[in-house]
Amino acid sequence: MGSVAVGAPVHGAAVEPFAQPAPADPEDPAAPGDPLAEEPVADRTEVYRAVQASAAFKQIRRSYRTFVFPITGAFLAWYLLFVAAQAGAPDLMRRTVAGPLNVAWLLGLLQFATTFLLTWLYARNSRTKRDRAALGLRWDTQDQLR
Repeated sequence: MGSVAVGAPVHGAAVEPFAQPAPADPEDPAAPGDPLAEEPVADRTEVYRAVQASAAFKQIRRSYRTFVFPITGAFLAWYLLFVAAQAGAPDLMRRTVAGPLNVAWLLGLLQFATTFLLTWLYARNSRTKRDRAALGLRWDTQDQLR
């Protein structure tokens, strides 16, 4: 059996798997043939600003805001009600509901259930109301950048 020196390549020459090829011109950091390097930055900025000003983009943002802001406010109010009840009505929170389960435990567990429910509602709302429109807008933007 042969011995192998520590750090020596076992199967041929050492190759760095994540090495990037050096650009042809040291002054130009973009690789040749890169479509984004061929287009000036100002043109890309104009495309994104036009998309941001478009009615489709504004509709996607409006849809997002009309769902997220009320739900966030409702959940925050629900959480603060729980905290206020803990601080302001300890006797109510100690009241037994069933066996060792009291009102505080029940409301605390309902906080978790509400979190999972709202996460599911957000994902469903996003999938049904915004994702398709946002993907279409993304493809349009990418086409304009080509």
